[in-house]
Amino acid sequence: MIDFKALKSGTDVRGKALGEDARLTEEAAKIIGAAFVEWLQQKGIVSPKIAIGRDSRLSGEALLDACADGMARAGAEVTAFGMCTTPAMYMSLLTEGFEGDASVMVTASHHPSDRNGLKFFLRRGGITSGELDEILAIAENTEVSDSYSGDICSKEFLPVYKEILKDRIRSGLDTDVLCPLTGLHVVVDAGNGAGGFYAEMLQEMGAWTEGSQFLDPDGRFPNHIPNPENEDAMKSICDAVKKVGADLGVIFDADCDRAAIVDRNGREINRNRLIALISAILLDKDPGCTIVTDSVTSSGLSKFIGEWGGVHYRYKRGYRNVIDEAIKLNEAGVNCPLAIETSGHAALRENHFLDDGMYLVTVLICEGMRLKQEGKDLSDLLEGLQEPAESKEIRLNITAEDFREAGRNAITHVMDYADSAQGWRIAPDNREGVRITFDMLGGMDNGWFLLRLSVHDPVLPLNLESDVPGGVKLMADALLKVLEETDGIDLKPLEDFVNG
Repeated sequence: MIDFKALKSGTDVRGKALGEDARLTEEAAKIIGAAFVEWLQQKGIVSPKIAIGRDSRLSGEALLDACADGMARAGAEVTAFGMCTTPAMYMSLLTEGFEGDASVMVTASHHPSDRNGLKFFLRRGGITSGELDEILAIAENTEVSDSYSGDICSKEFLPVYKEILKDRIRSGLDTDVLCPLTGLHVVVDAGNGAGGFYAEMLQEMGAWTEGSQFLDPDGRFPNHIPNPENEDAMKSICDAVKKVGADLGVIFDADCDRAAIVDRNGREINRNRLIALISAILLDKDPGCTIVTDSVTSSGLSKFIGEWGGVHYRYKRGYRNVIDEAIKLNEAGVNCPLAIETSGHAALRENHFLDDGMYLVTVLICEGMRLKQEGKDLSDLLEGLQEPAESKEIRLNITAEDFREAGRNAITHVMDYADSAQGWRIAPDNREGVRITFDMLGGMDNGWFLLRLSVHDPVLPLNLESDVPGGVKLMADALLKVLEETDGIDLKPLEDFVNG
């Protein structure tokens, strides 16, 4: 018996796909594929046209075939792209000659090689959490037909997507020359995911890519985790850039919806630095615009965006939350060209607010080329970005049976305490959990923590940041005393940090 609800992760299907205890099996993928078609038919799309692709994971080909089979048996006209990226799967719905009603990407993003998943897209963008609930509810009662009322064909889309990126480079540099990146040296690290073709694309545009690594798809991910937030992965690309003296390096996760870059000195530009860099580029062209980020961005980033003439708008964690809020702001008349998470998920208005790390990197490479022609470097744009002296993330497990209620109670208790506690200030842009700012060690507004409820798990993630040495422990100790008055929270990780 397949527990379809257990496969839900936010707006995606995700689960272990290899081994005896695999949950996302070929049978599950086939049934979910058929259920997706039935859900589309209930929305009035009688014979849906659906594209499907996959990243390099070992289970990807089998799951793609199974899902495609289920969709075709349920009446869909299925086009299998084979190896692809998540952003390309959505872009195919908007591209002439490929326009479909929906698409599916078989990927588990940066997660371990034995995991896999399914992402679903409509022409308006990714499906919502509630819509996935509807699809999985249908799956629980779906019997896949023994015969086909649809069809499956194969077609490539990555070459088309590559041309879209080339067009962006030419428009970004305001040129129609054949090789506009001549003279730029870029190291590409695809982490053995689906993004290895990007190095070839840069070469075709004139860039030098000596030193690029892990371009061949390999679902075992033998060299490092394909994750721009992973310390080993970032060290690998930093070392590669320094070894060959490149102008910059780029690194993708397995399905290329997230990315980070490295400057010519081997310094990683991810998280707050990445947000600051793309914000500076956008604000230079569009002064006064609003940048939407997730809730754990730094105080230094807010100051940086303000100094560039922009407005920093923090919102809830979760890339769909950030994107949807940016779209709402634009609909309300707020000029908001960017939605970006510290994880590297980034969506630009110019690109349909599509969560596309590869497109983001392409924009940055254009700016890097322009600056090199002026004798400058991308990192020059980060001058003035205040970096914290200390930062720490601690995850507190919620032990109560009703973990959401216990988590909300803990957050409310901290917020109530902060209302009257001397030196505690609830941040004015507090839109998730509780964000408290502090004046410490003779300074002003030089530390903060954010306590929030995880999107999916029974966990309270705690992020702390201080501009002065020792500040993080001071805040952690103060918070521990407050949380000791709450129930259902395992405080040992916080106690260990404070007492360590």
